[in-house]
Amino acid sequence: MTASRHDLRSQATRRVLVTSARALFGARGYAGVGTEEIVRAAGVTRGALYHQFRDKADLFAAVAEEVEAEISERIAAGAGAATDPVDALRAGARLFLDACAEPEVERIILLDAPAVLGWEAWRALAGRYGLGLVRLGLQSAMDAGAIVPQPIAPLAHILIGALDEAALYVAGAENPAAAREECAEIFDRIVRGFTAGT
Repeated sequence: MTASRHDLRSQATRRVLVTSARALFGARGYAGVGTEEIVRAAGVTRGALYHQFRDKADLFAAVAEEVEAEISERIAAGAGAATDPVDALRAGARLFLDACAEPEVERIILLDAPAVLGWEAWRALAGRYGLGLVRLGLQSAMDAGAIVPQPIAPLAHILIGALDEAALYVAGAENPAAAREECAEIFDRIVRGFTAGT
């Protein structure tokens, strides 16, 4: 079914609002940006903003969703290049930590999202993206006999928890690059701990 002209305009308005808000939220944080500034940057009216989103928090949720989706796509593409399933898991962890070190991602996903969305919604957002990738990576590794068979769901949650904490640790570190490398090495050791033959 072809979208109507009205639907296309609505989609374009939504897109420009999300893009403008993302740049502002990424640069100055949620609290540092007002809706007036967002609509001015987007070149739309306040009415257009409130037609597309309930409020600024709803707009932020759309921005956070977009950022999470992009991170997951990058991780899937990068980790998918590894031929060994355990290497894919390790590569995915490093790609996640690299992404979280980017100022926009750090600000939107690590610093603002838990407060703006609330803990449960933030966890649900991460679960829709990162948790699925970890579960898939673990399943592939177990299917290949590279990881000792065990319940995937709790293991995936534990690994995601470790990665989220590592990302927060890196974000607050005096030397983020060194902290990121240390965390990646620790994650590697954790994964090696449950590989087959250890």
